[in-house]
Amino acid sequence: GGDPPALNDELRSLAEAWIDSDPDPDTRAEIVALLDAGDAAALAERFAGTLAFGTAGIRGPLGAGPARMNRAVVRRVSAGVAARLAQEPEALEHGVVVGHDARHGSEVFATDAAAVFAGAGFTVHRFDGVVPTPLLAFAVRHLGAAGGVMVTASHNPPADNGYKVYWRGGAQIAEPLDLEIAAAIGEVGDIRSLPLSDIGIRAVDAEVRDAYVQACLDLAGHPEARDLRVVYTPLHGVAAQLCMQVLERAGFVDVRLVSAQGAPDPDFPTVAFPNPEEPGALDLALAEATECDADLVIANDPDGDRIALAVPDGDGWRLLSGDETGCLLAEELLARGSGSDRAVATTVVSSTLLRAIAAHHGVGYAETLTGFKWLARAVEEVERAGGRMVLAYEQALGVMCGDAVRDKDGISAALVAADLAAARKAAGSDLPDALDDLARRHGVHATTGRSVRLEGTHGPALVAEVLGRLREAPPRALLGVDVAAVADRRARVRTTRDGQSALLDTPPADLLTFELDDGSRLQVRPSGTEPLLKFYVEVVEPVSGADVAGARRAAARRLEQLADAFVTLALGATGPAG
Repeated sequence: GGDPPALNDELRSLAEAWIDSDPDPDTRAEIVALLDAGDAAALAERFAGTLAFGTAGIRGPLGAGPARMNRAVVRRVSAGVAARLAQEPEALEHGVVVGHDARHGSEVFATDAAAVFAGAGFTVHRFDGVVPTPLLAFAVRHLGAAGGVMVTASHNPPADNGYKVYWRGGAQIAEPLDLEIAAAIGEVGDIRSLPLSDIGIRAVDAEVRDAYVQACLDLAGHPEARDLRVVYTPLHGVAAQLCMQVLERAGFVDVRLVSAQGAPDPDFPTVAFPNPEEPGALDLALAEATECDADLVIANDPDGDRIALAVPDGDGWRLLSGDETGCLLAEELLARGSGSDRAVATTVVSSTLLRAIAAHHGVGYAETLTGFKWLARAVEEVERAGGRMVLAYEQALGVMCGDAVRDKDGISAALVAADLAAARKAAGSDLPDALDDLARRHGVHATTGRSVRLEGTHGPALVAEVLGRLREAPPRALLGVDVAAVADRRARVRTTRDGQSALLDTPPADLLTFELDDGSRLQVRPSGTEPLLKFYVEVVEPVSGADVAGARRAAARRLEQLADAFVTLALGATGPAG
């Protein structure tokens, strides 16, 4: 309602300053057109602050202005990253690796980033053509580079792009480095005076890709079993060439690419969202798999760092959850190795099954905050203690197999999954059987998530109120089962029922956990970006006799009841939820 905002002098001068300094004729023309049309609302959107630099770098819709992804913003951010990176010892010589995906604008953004780094005196290792994110992360480590930049928006909608930063060792940046880089970006002056260069930019040698492929192949454990029909989709992204090459080199010759999604396409024409977690994203792959009677469906997201698996189940297909995939692959890698120096890791909102698997194999177990930046830190800690990380995963379809890539890697995970599926098939079994074996040993671990939006202007205050009330008066029991312990990640304390408290070793995070006597776990946190409460619920149902199916049904029932009860308890006096 009301009149559109007027085009005031301040907005006009911001727009004119942008036109003067923007290196891209297309985004200059966009601002000129909006000025000519007097479209104050559209201009205000583009100049309302800047794209925030966080631990995933920057990400946002393409367009002109500091609040969008464009060449001017990429140059400014690159200059800030370069300034902070230059403070690291011998960073200029070790250099920076630059790669990009196939999204709109990615190639020119990568070219701009490389020119800024070279202009700042860095050796730049530039990938020729599109690459998946795990290969960029691998290259930073393999080449001993000081850092890396990947131009990608992963599985965001087609209108977005992003800029992801890696540091020495090939892990994503974590706090407080993001704040230091953001401060350095804030110090960058007029981007027209940034020195740009193409001297010192060299193509990444083919040897790096070969070394990555070899690191993947080293993870295969059943070379004798290769009778497997796989349907594979990269969801219009950039992982197909490398993933198909890895599978083929490992001996999987019956791999069928979903042709309608096989080539990189920045418009992602066959999917509403190019994220394998989204309903419908795998429809084409599942149809093809049904038609050709495949044993396994593998999907990567557009930049290749996530993996989704589906297996035949009766007349249809069963999509494995991120927890199921992570735990299956962990069990597989642990079962075929040995040594108590090994470790696995996952995040606080993933299933507790991995902890049980680790205990069974007598290996180390680490739990971190959500995000691979933290899981990569866990790898470093394990190594400092003389151990080695076998696998780390998070429930959002991210898996890191082995330690060659310090980030989630959907390509190496695809090979381990195919390797396991082929070995199971050769033994007259399959992946659902492997999941049932885990359930018989450790109980059925069933997980679910709920998001509750608190509507209206009081939404954010209500979110804080709910969490405050749960902190002050935590439940003693839920559905007749006593609460054994409460962990408050913000205060970094876990308190048991009898009042014993212990310090948690994760950085502070606004997450509350309630552990029940029967092994169930209830967690709640606010969304970082909107007035949402996110609930995570897990139940553990023992398997009596061999009746896994019965235990799964009981777990599913209890999971729904517990999730309902937890949400109801949390919202308590806040009134109806949206």
